[in-house]
Amino acid sequence: MSRPPFCMPPAGVRARRLATRRGEFAVLDAEPAGTPVGTVLLVPGYTGSKEDFIALLAPLAASGFRAVAVDGRGQYESLGATGRGAYRLGALAEDVLAQAEALENGRVHLVGHSLGGLICRGAVLRAVAADRPSPFASLTLIGSGPGRVARWQRWKVRALSVCLPVLGTGGVWRVCYRQVEPGDVGAFLYRRWLANTPAQLLATGRTLRHEPDRVARLAAAGLPIHVVSGERDGAWPVPLLDRMAVQLGARRTVIKGAEHSPNAEQPAATAAALLDFWTGR
Repeated sequence: MSRPPFCMPPAGVRARRLATRRGEFAVLDAEPAGTPVGTVLLVPGYTGSKEDFIALLAPLAASGFRAVAVDGRGQYESLGATGRGAYRLGALAEDVLAQAEALENGRVHLVGHSLGGLICRGAVLRAVAADRPSPFASLTLIGSGPGRVARWQRWKVRALSVCLPVLGTGGVWRVCYRQVEPGDVGAFLYRRWLANTPAQLLATGRTLRHEPDRVARLAAAGLPIHVVSGERDGAWPVPLLDRMAVQLGARRTVIKGAEHSPNAEQPAATAAALLDFWTGR
């Protein structure tokens, strides 16, 4: 799981609920002092939450962008739903479309980390397939690849899917982590893990294990795309992300000193890379 550098919203960042046509979602919302030059929607990955982007929000707002990080359905502080069907990629992609529409600030720069990147890609393709106006100005994929995760990661997710129904979230934590580490961030990681809806973890884990390569379809959508990663990544190998970026005709940024979660591990460099992309620098 991603580990944010801190978990309390900084000055200027509001924790609130975002009302959409598909229900309410917990968000962290950072608005600039004046009229926004753009709006950003940030979608977290597997076992993650809106706090995975918490260190990006103030820098993005300081540069004039409204930045909204969201908990997906069944993640941390967003309510879950009955049945795994609510957590299939198509349903979660429709949630992202509804979130973007609800922001009502023109077209949205969409950012997805890891599983969140697959969901965001699904939202873009869903809008294209339905022949509806796209609410997106661009798409940034952070530590997110062309399809299913690498073999070792598939094994880990499969093991979780076997253990979770038997042990529950609390039991899995005790097996994997044994105890809660001291400090606010440690307590937050434990609280977040227990709050995740098990059906969401099971269904999205299946997506990570089976999602096909949809790069050609995404390239045909014609959206400006940015592929960001750390120097190493255990979920999708960096050379695979390099090739995906070429196939997409995308901007490519490698964040030094980061691995799978540059948004949490090197937030200053990641925020600068995002701003450079959106402003054409």
